[in-house]
Amino acid sequence: MSGCYCRSLYPFSGEQHQQGLCFGAGDIIKIVQAPPGGWWEGERDGVRGWFPSSYVQVLERTASLSQLPVEDLRDPLPSHWRCYMSPQGRHYYVNTASNETTWERPSSAPGTPKTPLRHKTSLPAVNGFHSGSSPLHHVEHSHSSLGRKTSTDPQSPGSTSPTRKHSKETTITINCVTFPLPMAMPEQQLLKPNEWSYCDYFWTDKKDSQGNSSITGFEVLLQKQLKGKQMQKEMAEFVRERIKIEEEYAKNLSKLSQIPLANQEEGTLGEAWAQLKKSLADEAEVHLKFSSKLQSEVEKPLLTFRENFKKDMKRFDHHIADLRKQLVGRYAAVDKARKALADRQKDLELKTQQLEIKLSNKMEDDIKKARRKSTQAGDELMRCVDLYNQSQSKWFEEMVTTSLELERLEVERVEMIRQHLCQYTTLRHETDMFNQSTMEPVDQLLQSVDPTKDRELWVREHGTGEIRPVDVEI
Repeated sequence: MSGCYCRSLYPFSGEQHQQGLCFGAGDIIKIVQAPPGGWWEGERDGVRGWFPSSYVQVLERTASLSQLPVEDLRDPLPSHWRCYMSPQGRHYYVNTASNETTWERPSSAPGTPKTPLRHKTSLPAVNGFHSGSSPLHHVEHSHSSLGRKTSTDPQSPGSTSPTRKHSKETTITINCVTFPLPMAMPEQQLLKPNEWSYCDYFWTDKKDSQGNSSITGFEVLLQKQLKGKQMQKEMAEFVRERIKIEEEYAKNLSKLSQIPLANQEEGTLGEAWAQLKKSLADEAEVHLKFSSKLQSEVEKPLLTFRENFKKDMKRFDHHIADLRKQLVGRYAAVDKARKALADRQKDLELKTQQLEIKLSNKMEDDIKKARRKSTQAGDELMRCVDLYNQSQSKWFEEMVTTSLELERLEVERVEMIRQHLCQYTTLRHETDMFNQSTMEPVDQLLQSVDPTKDRELWVREHGTGEIRPVDVEI
């Protein structure tokens, strides 16, 4: 696969790897090497680094070059510059460091002319779909169309922005998060196909069990983690009760073995009976060891596993919640800026109509002022949209990273519990084997019980004489 190209599906900051490669959604990356394990090395704009293979889609070798932008086949772009395509199919370039935007391809040579754009539209929308316009409402500055045709004013730089007016919306915003409409965007690929991964199925909010309010997908994941931790705690309590039973059972067995009942039984049966009572003491010792091992090898690990679990969950929750709050604030700013732009455009339209009725120098100045304010309002809207997209991209990236971390922790928890429950069954089998071994001598003695031999031994020990009485002779 080395030498092939791939297209990024999602933005990646590169912070998750010491030599991470930073890119946005829709960027073209040359694959340097693709070892197994989920991380590939790639090159973009002359910079090499590593990135998750699930974040990209490999382009077919026969079509790789044809799918690249023309600019990407030339010399690499200067540092911090990226190439995008406007809705009209025209390439434009964005400097991610200075936010400078230009129609002309930038060059590292000094003095290169650039045709600046008014607005930067470089950030991708959520889920990796780059749009040349706002993901909320597609906005076009109307001051250029509302002005008088006979006006000698130069065209506003804002009119060269690579934005467009859509006759049909392609996105929908739900709780301040923007999603593509199913019929307007190509089908999205899963980050981890066929794995039912957390990072693929918890993007939208859902109603709570009472249906009164909504909870985020990330909160659903956190609830799953907290429930798992509670189940783990209850398993430890169950094992604790089992330990108590074993300890009480061992105590009763030891007490029973010391009761002097039938101690005067003699012979082989007496030996078997004494061994049976001794086996109770041995069995009590086995159960004490079993309870001790249960406590050290099963109960304690269940209680101490991830002692900082709640602290970690709270840290994850606060981090994602803060990003979501920031996203809500950015969306509110976009909505406010959109309304401000609408007000400015109405004011410009009104003044334009007044100018058509009554020509005057003052009216001309008012229109220029209104047009300038309308342009400024449009600039502010696009700035707010850019900030919103940045926040949404950051939230998206952190959601992927954190949900994968929660997935890893859940797998780790389940595997840990499985191993310790297997240890429980192993100890139980060992206990049964030890109990069986304590009964083996009893079984052997019981098999050797011989009433005839017992009678012989007893007679030899307790006999009073073997001479029998005879009749009296006269």
